[in-house]
Amino acid sequence: MPQEQLNILCYKLREGLHKWRDIFTWQLFKTLLMGQGLSALICGTAVTSQYLASVYYLNTPMLQSFINYSLLGITYTVALIFRRGDGNILQILKKKWWKYLLLGLTDVEANYAVVKAYQYTTLTSIQLLDCFIIPVLMILSWFFLKTRYRIVHYVAVCICLAGVGAMVGADILAGQDQGSSSDILLGDGLVLVSATLYAISNVCQEYTVKNLSRVEFLGMIGLFGSIISAIQLGALEHNEVSNIQWTWEIGLILAGYALCMYGFYSFMPVVIKMSSATAVNLSLLTGDIFSLFFGLFLFQYTFSGLYIVSLVVILIGFIMFNTVPTLNRALAPASDEEGYDSHAAVFDNDSTQGCVDEITCVQAEQDQIKSQVNDRRSACVIINSVKM
Repeated sequence: MPQEQLNILCYKLREGLHKWRDIFTWQLFKTLLMGQGLSALICGTAVTSQYLASVYYLNTPMLQSFINYSLLGITYTVALIFRRGDGNILQILKKKWWKYLLLGLTDVEANYAVVKAYQYTTLTSIQLLDCFIIPVLMILSWFFLKTRYRIVHYVAVCICLAGVGAMVGADILAGQDQGSSSDILLGDGLVLVSATLYAISNVCQEYTVKNLSRVEFLGMIGLFGSIISAIQLGALEHNEVSNIQWTWEIGLILAGYALCMYGFYSFMPVVIKMSSATAVNLSLLTGDIFSLFFGLFLFQYTFSGLYIVSLVVILIGFIMFNTVPTLNRALAPASDEEGYDSHAAVFDNDSTQGCVDEITCVQAEQDQIKSQVNDRRSACVIINSVKM
């Protein structure tokens, strides 16, 4: 191979490697890793809940939610009590108590509705309809967070939903379409209501953690979530709780559920701040697949190769979604504690700087052309004067 062609090939390889490094950054890898960590925590909550229901016949979703919200209150709400200034819990309650009350009610009822849906419809319907949260999130983010998506984001979402379709197909082929079918219409409606409520909660969470504070969001959710779930627990599940035959196995499984859910609530705002609520929910689509893998050992599920295909397809869609940043046009000033979305700010600054650089280059080219024209005119004048 001639030396010139070899140099051209090396140059193209270096350029291609530089482009790949721009796409597959450490930030993308960290977001992917943390997103799958959240999926693993969701898998832990699903496995422990199913184990309680199938082995110990314990169906107490509000009790489990109450334990989670209480743990959030013990840590984050107490942290707000010892804060000073505008971040103190009294100042927050004076200004925004009704907002966090509605947010806590939305979050509690979203958790309750999806658990209740298992009594009326099948797992396949829940897995399919639960994806309704993705388009609702994108619509709410478009209007309230002023998030602007590109074509690649819509394509990535379609790829992730295709992965969910492969997972549901694997469930049907493996005969794992378990669940009740006593009132499918009611169950499907509960899933859609839950997805909508989750989307509202996640959009509020994204706005709060990017503009205010993660601790404020979790502290208020812990406070109002504990109150609302305690009232609902006393009204709906007091008989079930009083009839529990407490053993160390039940206590251990409940503790495992509570720790997984507490970890999920604690780390989800971190991942949302790094990316977005839509991206996080795309990564959570793999949670059902992880649960099915655990079910192979705990509940004797039948394995299907479509599960691997589904996992790979969802991860590809998630990576595509995060390779191109979204643009948030309406971000409020951040608090001193955690700041606002640095990703969006950097993206905005880079875009602005790129526009400035482009305008500067155009002006420089125009000045260079004018200079060349003036030089030619001067040369013509000199030549004409010599002829004369």
